[in-house]
Amino acid sequence: VQLQASGGGLVQPGGSLRLSCTVSRRLNSFDTMSWFRQAPGNQREFIASIRSVGRSFPSNYADSAKGRFSISVDKVQSTLYLQMNDLKPDDTAVYYCNADRLLYASGNAIHTATNLWGKGTLVTVSS
Repeated sequence: VQLQASGGGLVQPGGSLRLSCTVSRRLNSFDTMSWFRQAPGNQREFIASIRSVGRSFPSNYADSAKGRFSISVDKVQSTLYLQMNDLKPDDTAVYYCNADRLLYASGNAIHTATNLWGKGTLVTVSS
């Protein structure tokens, strides 16, 4: 099973992008899925996470993302999203998705995968 991130690109300051992270198998459930980013010369930093707690999906954001970014998950589509609004040049980075633990369907069985990372998608905010 893999995570496949997409949706990055070049956007002007103040613009918006929606990143997607698709699980390559049918998503059954997960514990926490997150977005991180890494700018050139910087360490990878946490941006947002979403947990599966019963029927609730509480989210958490880094201060830099609060009020501008929104994380969500569509279990039917097996996809994690990051809606990014009011983008700033400082948001320029490679964005990575992560799943700490998820259950997925393959064949007639349910399998567990831990600590999955997508390959990253580049977001460039520039005029």
